[in-house]
Amino acid sequence: MDFVKQIRSSLSRWMEGSGPYFDVVISSRVRLARNLADYPFPSRISSETMEEIVDKVEAAVKGASVDPRVGALEVIRLNRLSPVERQVMVEKHLISPQFAGAGGVGRAVALGNEEVVSVMINEEDHLRIQVFLPGMQLHEAWNIADAVDDFFEQKLVYAFDEVLGYLTCCPTNVGTGLRASVMLHLPGLALTGQTEEVLGVLSRVGLAVRGLFGEGTQSLGNIFQVSNQITLGRTEKEIISNLSSVTKKLIEQERSAREALIQGEGKLKLEDRVFRSYGILSNARTMSSKEALSLLSDLKLGIDLKIIKDIEPRIFNELIVLIQPGFIQHIIGRELEAEERDRIRADIIREVMARKEQ
Repeated sequence: MDFVKQIRSSLSRWMEGSGPYFDVVISSRVRLARNLADYPFPSRISSETMEEIVDKVEAAVKGASVDPRVGALEVIRLNRLSPVERQVMVEKHLISPQFAGAGGVGRAVALGNEEVVSVMINEEDHLRIQVFLPGMQLHEAWNIADAVDDFFEQKLVYAFDEVLGYLTCCPTNVGTGLRASVMLHLPGLALTGQTEEVLGVLSRVGLAVRGLFGEGTQSLGNIFQVSNQITLGRTEKEIISNLSSVTKKLIEQERSAREALIQGEGKLKLEDRVFRSYGILSNARTMSSKEALSLLSDLKLGIDLKIIKDIEPRIFNELIVLIQPGFIQHIIGRELEAEERDRIRADIIREVMARKEQ
């Protein structure tokens, strides 16, 4: 089966493996929580009322270009998607795991060109406007999110208070309703035993650290998501600037840790680790997602440090999504047992890597 051909038509722009500081920062995301006036929050309304809200949003975007960088938004109702298709959206970070598992009636997602914009309709809030870009592009993501927000505000009436700001279901989002986050690859800190110490101080500066798929998930493949915790009392620019400043410090610490790993006798040990992972990924016939993420983390570190020179950096960004259970089952077209997924996962990795090397 030509996995690469199928995969290429399913990639989001944030997986490009490009952008500023792409060796450490996988992607940047800005999310705005918005609610419509005169409607209770989604948790307090019927499925019929939720459908009414989806209709309003669909009417607002129909035939309109939201922004030149985004294009038109296509509204996709979750009840028209299979569980596997919803899981693929989770694995691409377009919708939350909670949203995918809540059932499809009265819930939808609106997607823009290259899936730079994803708007969850009737998740925790009526609208969750999300913008994803590759690398360290928080300011650019905020500019796009602001434009999409302006578009909706011209079409819909938001729930807004002059003192509190935008009203949201969760009190921690009241104010700007802004959550900004970066997805980081931190193998240097992990291998030098600094992860817990470095990331442990972030809560003191109003930031949260989460796993690969956000809140309630664990870190796999040395991937962490860092986001702001506070929205009330701060402007959007202050939130973005604070996260950008902290992220740049994390980048410096990660790069310093990587530099320490390739000095002296440690260089041979690191090269051996990288090439062993490369060899397993290139030849294994079965592989779990957890093992694959660990090996891919080593591979990306080797690519970034120029230990391996014949593979594009984007392979890591692509494969951390493509090896997930939902995506594998989507490619095959049916539900699979874990053992069969492990076999096909190894097939996908071998084929993708073989094409990258040509």
